[in-house]
Amino acid sequence: MLERASARELIPLSASGGVTQSSPLHIDSHRIKPLHDASGGRLGAGDLLSLSDLTSLEASSGLFLSSVEGLAKRICPWTTQITQRDDWQSSCSGVREEAMDWTMTLKDDFGVIAWTRQAGNYLSLFLLLSLFSIPVHSDIVFPKDHHFSWRAGQWGQCIGEECGSGGVQTRTIWCIHMEGWTTHHSHCQHMDKPESQRQCFKVCDWHQNLFEWEVSDWGSCVFVPFFSNELKLRTAECITAQHGIQRRKVHCVRTSNRTTVTSRICEFFSQKPPVEQACLIPCPQDCVVSDFTSWSGCSKTCGAGLQHRTRHVLATPMYGGANCPNLTETRTCSHPVDCPAGEGEYQYSLKVGAWSECRLPHHKDALLSGRTTVDFSTSSNENNTVTLHTLAVNQHSHHNHHQHHHHAHVHKYPMSWELEVGYQTRHVRCTRSDGKNAMLSLCTKDNSPLTFQACAMPKDCQTSDWSLWSPCSKTCRSTDLSPGYRLRSRIMTQIPVSGGKRCPALEEKEACNIIGDLLPNCPRYVWRTTDWGECRILPLLNQQDRRLANISVLCGGGIQTRKTYCVQVPDDSAPHHRKEVSRPVNARLCDGEEPPLAVQRCSVPCQHHCLLSQWSPWGACLHDNCKEPQGRKGFRQRRREVLWESSSTLGTCPHLTEFIPCEDPACYRWQVRQEGRCVPTEGSCGPGIAVQNVTCVGAKGEDVPSDLCADDPPLSEEACEVACLADCVVGSWSSWSSCSHSCATKTAEGRQSRIRSVLAIPGKEGKSCPAAPALEEWRACNDHSCMVFYWEASPWGPCIEDNSLDVNGTDFMNGTSTCAVGVQIRKVTCMKMNAGAVINKRCSDSSRPETVQPCLLPCKKDCIVTPFSEWTACPSTCLPENATAATQSRYRTIIQRSANGGQECPDTLYEERECESLRECPVYRWRTHKWHSCTLVPDSVRRGLSGPAEACGNGLETRGVSCIGENGESANMTECLRWAGPLPPQIRECRVACKDDCTLTAWSKFSECAGCGSSRSHKRSLTGRSKKKEHCLNEKLYPLEETETCPCDEFLSQPYGNWSACILPDPSVPGSLQGWMSHREVKECGQGLRYRAVACINQQGLLVNPTLCTDSGYIVEVCHIPCPLDCKLSDWSAWSACSVSCGSGLKIRSKWLREKAFNGGRPCPKLDLKNQVYEAVPCHRECSQYKWRIEPWSICTINAVDDLPACGEGVQSRKIRCVKKETTSGEDSSVEDSLCDQEEMPPRAQVCYFACPNDCVMAPWGPWSNCPLQCDQGAARNRSRHILRLPASDNAACPELVQSEPCVLNSTCFTYEYRVSGWSTCQLSGNAICGQGTRLRLLDCIRSDGKIMEVHKCEKFDLINKWRQSESCTVDCPVSCMLSDWSPWAECSHTCGSQGQSERSRRILQEAHEEGRPCPSQLTQTKPCPIRPCYMWVLSDWSACTVEGAECGEGFRSRKLSCVVHWGHWHGSPPQPVEEELCGDIHRQNIQQEMEQPCFVPCPGDCHLTEWSSWSSCQLTCLEGRSFETTGRQARSRAVIIQVMENQGSCPHQVFETQPCKGGKCQSYQWRTGGWSNNERAVWCQRSDGVNVTGGCFAQKRPTTLRHCHPPCTKPFSHCTPSGVCGCEKGYTEVMTTHGFLDYCTRTPGVDNNKKADVKTNSGRLKPGPSQAKDLFNEWTLRPVGPDGRVKLWVYAVTAVGFILILFIIALSFLVCKPSKTTKASPPPQKPLTLAYDGDMDM
Repeated sequence: MLERASARELIPLSASGGVTQSSPLHIDSHRIKPLHDASGGRLGAGDLLSLSDLTSLEASSGLFLSSVEGLAKRICPWTTQITQRDDWQSSCSGVREEAMDWTMTLKDDFGVIAWTRQAGNYLSLFLLLSLFSIPVHSDIVFPKDHHFSWRAGQWGQCIGEECGSGGVQTRTIWCIHMEGWTTHHSHCQHMDKPESQRQCFKVCDWHQNLFEWEVSDWGSCVFVPFFSNELKLRTAECITAQHGIQRRKVHCVRTSNRTTVTSRICEFFSQKPPVEQACLIPCPQDCVVSDFTSWSGCSKTCGAGLQHRTRHVLATPMYGGANCPNLTETRTCSHPVDCPAGEGEYQYSLKVGAWSECRLPHHKDALLSGRTTVDFSTSSNENNTVTLHTLAVNQHSHHNHHQHHHHAHVHKYPMSWELEVGYQTRHVRCTRSDGKNAMLSLCTKDNSPLTFQACAMPKDCQTSDWSLWSPCSKTCRSTDLSPGYRLRSRIMTQIPVSGGKRCPALEEKEACNIIGDLLPNCPRYVWRTTDWGECRILPLLNQQDRRLANISVLCGGGIQTRKTYCVQVPDDSAPHHRKEVSRPVNARLCDGEEPPLAVQRCSVPCQHHCLLSQWSPWGACLHDNCKEPQGRKGFRQRRREVLWESSSTLGTCPHLTEFIPCEDPACYRWQVRQEGRCVPTEGSCGPGIAVQNVTCVGAKGEDVPSDLCADDPPLSEEACEVACLADCVVGSWSSWSSCSHSCATKTAEGRQSRIRSVLAIPGKEGKSCPAAPALEEWRACNDHSCMVFYWEASPWGPCIEDNSLDVNGTDFMNGTSTCAVGVQIRKVTCMKMNAGAVINKRCSDSSRPETVQPCLLPCKKDCIVTPFSEWTACPSTCLPENATAATQSRYRTIIQRSANGGQECPDTLYEERECESLRECPVYRWRTHKWHSCTLVPDSVRRGLSGPAEACGNGLETRGVSCIGENGESANMTECLRWAGPLPPQIRECRVACKDDCTLTAWSKFSECAGCGSSRSHKRSLTGRSKKKEHCLNEKLYPLEETETCPCDEFLSQPYGNWSACILPDPSVPGSLQGWMSHREVKECGQGLRYRAVACINQQGLLVNPTLCTDSGYIVEVCHIPCPLDCKLSDWSAWSACSVSCGSGLKIRSKWLREKAFNGGRPCPKLDLKNQVYEAVPCHRECSQYKWRIEPWSICTINAVDDLPACGEGVQSRKIRCVKKETTSGEDSSVEDSLCDQEEMPPRAQVCYFACPNDCVMAPWGPWSNCPLQCDQGAARNRSRHILRLPASDNAACPELVQSEPCVLNSTCFTYEYRVSGWSTCQLSGNAICGQGTRLRLLDCIRSDGKIMEVHKCEKFDLINKWRQSESCTVDCPVSCMLSDWSPWAECSHTCGSQGQSERSRRILQEAHEEGRPCPSQLTQTKPCPIRPCYMWVLSDWSACTVEGAECGEGFRSRKLSCVVHWGHWHGSPPQPVEEELCGDIHRQNIQQEMEQPCFVPCPGDCHLTEWSSWSSCQLTCLEGRSFETTGRQARSRAVIIQVMENQGSCPHQVFETQPCKGGKCQSYQWRTGGWSNNERAVWCQRSDGVNVTGGCFAQKRPTTLRHCHPPCTKPFSHCTPSGVCGCEKGYTEVMTTHGFLDYCTRTPGVDNNKKADVKTNSGRLKPGPSQAKDLFNEWTLRPVGPDGRVKLWVYAVTAVGFILILFIIALSFLVCKPSKTTKASPPPQKPLTLAYDGDMDM
């Protein structure tokens, strides 16, 4: 057992292991006040779990805690006495066993804590603590002696291998000295040592899911008024805000059923959320009221009365601000006219009280309780005399209602409604104008007032139970984190009657899935696209070209389209396939994203286009295969090259090689070059030998090994002869002439010749010259056949399968995996020029093109279709009778067309079906029962009250209402409320005729109508004695005829508003989705329809349903949209001449503008200044079409004299003719010599020389050597010759062998360069509109003197050609604008009225490019909606307060609902009243708002409240001009009006109220001041919007209203001036001290002092400037200024005398004062004379 410790050594334990002070506390007057827990009980820091808490854990978790079986039934937590405001206490009840009780009492400065425990339960208490692992810091001290004691540390965490009761926790135990230092544990008694280890319950992780904290919203911020020990509100020092505190409730609840358990359970898992937090409350805001109104009129027209003025509340006091001041001021008023003596002093008024509650008649024994007595007492506090009995009855009835509603679900919904008629009474009394009661007869005269009436017993609104909550609108986790909402509803089962309790809200909405962490991600929607459609060129053509174009051969650039559709993206975890096929959804779901392109450029391949070089010369006769020569047949070849080739795949270039069969082919031949001159064998002349260089060369002239030449090589030495003296000398052979034929035919073969000439004639003994035929040689040439052959290759065929190829399914181009590899085959044929196909042997087999090439087989593509979309929604509501059946549809889209034998597409892409049979709307109707007899107020009540005793008069009659279904069976009333339309009336007024009542016949039938606009009437007449009663003859009270307008079925159609745009018929049909690609170009012109709304108006001018006038509600009119006209150009002109006369240039053709584009047609291409567009192509003109043709020189003619030998100089001539270059033979082709270049004309004759026999004979000059390429200055060129025959004598020398001349530019030397022409325009294939093309230019070789030479001239000099002659180019395609289809017409923007419009839109898929048709500006179209009448309920303003049957007292004000029709816009015609049925059920509309209010009409002399003021403007609570709230407040008030001063005691209190409002503003308040007047000024407070108010401004900062002078003005004739300094009255001048204060006032000369100035009125009113001086002079006797404003003459005289006097004084002073005497004498004190200073002007 524990020893009992002294009270001083016991410290209460905290749950967290510290002392109790660590728990959250308010420190208040040195007392501890633990905070409340969420359940309203107090949780001290040392609280323990009760067994019920433990059971909560056990019941929720399903654990069986066997370790607590022996615990006591209840363990009481320790109790804290609470002082001050806490009025609750914890109490504990349990079994007490007196013998085992023990009590520990702790008494300290903190108060008294009593801790009582049942001793037998102490072990259980400890076990319980250990079970729930509450770490208790046990600072209990166990004394050994007075110096050492054990100290126990904090229990550690519960440790165990498994969760449950098998855990263990430990703590540290140490021995401490009383002074606090730790010592060895042997100093403490071992037997008292606390245990350091104990069993505990380790909480399982899954227990956390069973309990959780439930936290309420923070409460409002409230003051913490008590600071330190003083009771003081901290408002005076508030600058911006004050400290407050806000609290909330925190419960630990079971997650299964949300029931509350002790907080300790949740604290095992997480820390308890804070239950209070600091907050800021704005500074106190005083009440702000408006300015007073003007005074009312006097309450009496004679004698003394009262008048009042009122003000109203603008802002109510908040946060401890000052209360509102009195809103009323009253003052007495009197009229000079006395009241007549004979008139009574008092007025009498009949005053009625409020009607009592409607009650059913009681039994006879309770009759007296219903009597109304006349009250003559002076007390007017009737409103407070509610007895306890009445209150109890009311509470009882209310309780019954509540019970009935609470148990409504037990009974079925009512099948019929019945009303009961009761009665109600009211007090009536006669009041005197001084507030006292008087005899009733003084007020009633003859007629007795109505004190009772029949009434319908009130019935409260009753509703069904709430329906289940609807599913949450937020079903997935989105990015915006906004919560969802869910709804539940209930239906009305009883309509409130006669002021019964109004219906509560029939629908509730609450947030759900606020965070939504556990929800799946919201689906994402993205655009998908189909495959691209085929490439089409037709849309690029304008109207003009379309008519002319051959569509089948069009090629080049085009456009292709595809469809876009919206799909839901599957979850990220799903695998993505190459072509994801998802179900299409509504495109609006993808609106946030930009849709992918639906149009792109493409190209259709054109025919292959090649640019080829010229043919090379024919080559030698070669074997077909030089590596393996066979036979005697060979081929001669010539070639050409591809200069440029289009990238198109259609076709190939023409053949590049041509063959001619030949015989004796030789791939290699011997080539002989003569190297040395003729060397005589003997002597210096005669026969000799010339050495030759013999080499074996190939077909291209290159040296090859000698063994390749098959024939024997020619001899390397050749016999020759050197001429001796006197021998004939013959020149060397000329080169062979050109061949006369290009090939040999049967009739002709080619020949060519060469010649040589005699250079010297022989002497007598010399060798003679050869005969003339020996000087010319002929040989055959071009002896090959004229038959030319070539290989012709057809285009490549389609790719076909080839099983011999095994490429393993990889692309042989780039190694990527593709479809199978196949082969392409083409036919290669040997063709004979100008003949046709021949056998292949005729062509060179080695040059045969390939006939087979590998290719990629086109992949087999199956059709890919999206799944069907969801069915469109069917109507969710029921269908009315005779409605057309609704349909729903779905569609799917082809993504990929089938190709190359793939699976075909399905036929059905669009499906439509009827909706599943929707239920027709149920048919219910009201069934009315018979009216009951007229019910009057019971006789017993009538007899007990004043009034007629006869059982007649006004009453009420009721009838029952029930609901029946379509087949006449009874149904719940709720069904009729929903489906049957307006509720028929159940109660109406009735009358039981009295003896004196007027009797009339029933109304006759209405007379016949005469058509629209006429009226009809019915009549009745008085019967019996009523015909003679005077009051019955009053037709205003008893009308005998009634007239009404006849109903009319004629309606007037009135067009309204503007016409819609012209709307073309929609070409799409419901099945249009079946199309793969709708390639139609949308027609934007032609015949359409335009619509104009029709307002249908009845005879009264009211709007009615448009279907009464027209079927559709529109006037429809045919309209035309003009078609666009494209820009039109002329046809191409003829080609111009070449731009250069010689060489390469451009030739041009053009089109010019014929018609500009109109109405949005295709624009023109870019035109030049002449409105033309041109095309340029390269051209070449020969520099001359003519050339000189030279014939051989004639024989040298020497004029020999006599018999001398014919030698020496002579003359030879030749023929020169100008011929056309094209001609090969000169027959008949000579032209005028002037056509050839005269500068290049060769000489026709020349000097020739025949060497004489003994002369030296020289060979002709060789060619000139080449000058350097750049014609360098100083360079020279040479030519040489050799000796053919030496001279006879040694003395005779031979002429020079070498000649040299300088290289002169453009004379003896020329440079050459390439030059290019300009680029042509981009050349397309003949059938292409746009796309890839080529531009070309030509190359010229230019000589330095500007002459254009043959291109090979430049090639001969090995010049590098850096110019490209062709390059690719692109012609932009004229892409027209492409639009999406029109969207469906949207819903009307207004459901009724004339403002409704329906809209549809489309978007641009492809902007226009180049000369494409531009996009129309109209991307949206609107059309008016049918004008349907707008019906609405209009609530009238409250009527004035009316008191029935009396002048004053309790009455009612009411307002009415009326049904009006309007056009949907208020600025148009005002709403017109119509029948209530058009707006709906007026009864159900009435019960939704208050239609009647009690009110009070004051009697003369009553002290009463004014009507409510209008609501003030909405104002926010702001700090420094910024608001931290969105909802503001506005206020209104009622002031008290006192009519008679004697009634002040019975006055009610003034009242005000506030309401929240939206759109408030921050208002600030500022003191404003007026101008000073008599040292007083007005000071007022002004709100920032300019309204003058009382309150709101800081009182401490209020400016002064009075101004005082310091020191006070006590001098005679002085006063305080407006500027706050002392001044003198009028007529006195101020004399000031040296410090600037007023010393005294002196009288101004010449002023009449009797005219004393009124200080109050005149001070501070001096006018500035001359007028002030003028006033001063006006008061002088001698006036220095005349009436004309000029200074008078005497003033000048006085001035002169004064000046002389001053000079005299100065001189006299000088003489009198001697400098030797320097005696200092203090001058007499003088008062300085100063100017009058009033403080307003600068000195």
